[in-house]
Amino acid sequence: MDASLREKTGKKAVLLAIFGNILLTIFNFIVGTLSGSTALVAEAAHTMSDVLTSIITAIGFRIGLKPPDSEHPYGHGRAEPLVGLVIVVFLGVIAYEILSEVYHKLLLGGQLTPPDWTAAIMALIGVAVNYAMTTYMMRAGKKIHSPAIVADAQHQKVDIFSCAAIFVGVIGSRFGIPILDPLVAVFIALLVIRTAFLVARDNINNIMGRVPSEDILDDIKKAAYSVEGTSGIHDVKVNYVGPYASVDLHVEVDDDLKLREAHDIAHKVEDTIIDQVDIVTMVNVHVCPKNEKGEEICLD
Repeated sequence: MDASLREKTGKKAVLLAIFGNILLTIFNFIVGTLSGSTALVAEAAHTMSDVLTSIITAIGFRIGLKPPDSEHPYGHGRAEPLVGLVIVVFLGVIAYEILSEVYHKLLLGGQLTPPDWTAAIMALIGVAVNYAMTTYMMRAGKKIHSPAIVADAQHQKVDIFSCAAIFVGVIGSRFGIPILDPLVAVFIALLVIRTAFLVARDNINNIMGRVPSEDILDDIKKAAYSVEGTSGIHDVKVNYVGPYASVDLHVEVDDDLKLREAHDIAHKVEDTIIDQVDIVTMVNVHVCPKNEKGEEICLD
């Protein structure tokens, strides 16, 4: 993907997240306070964390755009999954704050009063807004292979379910079950904890270089085999560097080729993989000769 297009797409996604969540935080807090909804106030705290994590995401995305240099030959892409782990910390703090408020309400004798109907209306608005934001951010993050934006979208996705749960809690409270509102807040906290686990797992896997699927390996091999003179492929290794990946592989060629011819094949394989596999930006090819019997005679 073109670097300028990736930057433009990423910036639009994080700006949408920041300003959208600022508005949701303000309205959730005001309506939650006026209506007496513990769950909606908890959701306001959650959306405030969304603002902070979106700002952190923007910083990580910006760092990840920096080109390779002498100290970072593979670029700065790992800044993005590192930012994803920072988001996990924020999720943990928010879950703790929500559960603390519920503890005060349920176990320390806090007053349980049914929230006003306006809390239900605000919850429905929250479902619609969060769904639109999550969908846009997830598509943008996957399109430009941004671990940070995908992590932020996963964070945002929690708000869809939490707002739906708040709506159910308000309705239940209005019909004589006031304890349902703080219990919904507990449900929100559990969703936050689950999201934190998933985001942590995905970003740790990214940092550790785990290949997300066999499809990318198939695409790499298909691109390499399309180069004339390539008779075999083995030892394919994919190393994730944030939003992009580098590839190391061995290419088998006839053992009677001249050095220059083998060298040309290696470069064509590198260029073809980079052109055809969108996520790959760097390829290292090791050439292995094969004899007339098709036996590999590469020593390593």
